[in-house]
Amino acid sequence: MKIAIMQPYFLPYMGYFQLIDSADLFILYDNIQYTKKGWINRNRLLRNGKDFTFSLPLKKQSDYLDIRDRSVADNFNKQKLLNQIKEAYSKAPYFDQIFPLVEDIINYKERNLFQFIYYSIQKICLVLGISTQIRKSSNIDVDHTLKKQKKIFTFCNAVGAETYINAIGGQKLYSKEDFIERGITLKFIVPELNAYPQFESSFVAGLSIVDVLMFNSTELIKEAMLGEYKLI
Repeated sequence: MKIAIMQPYFLPYMGYFQLIDSADLFILYDNIQYTKKGWINRNRLLRNGKDFTFSLPLKKQSDYLDIRDRSVADNFNKQKLLNQIKEAYSKAPYFDQIFPLVEDIINYKERNLFQFIYYSIQKICLVLGISTQIRKSSNIDVDHTLKKQKKIFTFCNAVGAETYINAIGGQKLYSKEDFIERGITLKFIVPELNAYPQFESSFVAGLSIVDVLMFNSTELIKEAMLGEYKLI
């Protein structure tokens, strides 16, 4: 079995979904501390040929809470965000097909941050034809106080994983030799995110999956773009 583990991100870039697709089981962290400067509740879209950042506003709570204990703000103006997306992509070739999906995700009534993002990931995976099983980290019986490699080892052992796939940024954090000693193969995923037409402007890479969906057919994404990565 191949597994990957990642914290939840709201409408992340294509590489995130390639990571999910590369595994048989995707473990989604819900019981780790929320990081304010990360990408958990924000991402980037295209507007007027440039990237702009959008975010889910959060209720004022302790910065030490886990992701599953944080909440979306009660005054989150969903229509404002939808209007921004509509303004940015109304002339995109697949706007009519994709905007209802975006509306469904943003209008989701859940206020819990993890559940809100979890729903969006499931909906995107369904559209992209990704059949990987997704489990919450807190539902797996391991010692959740462990850190870094030790925690990864326990997850692998708990679910019977033979291969662990990590984002390429983890090369400095994890040792293939340490994994081999425990009978686990460590692989790193390297997304090959090729340019695609974005109106008439220069290509802006690494934007939210929403951008990919607005400019490319789901058939092309499923058959080609989703598999544009290598494991090393």
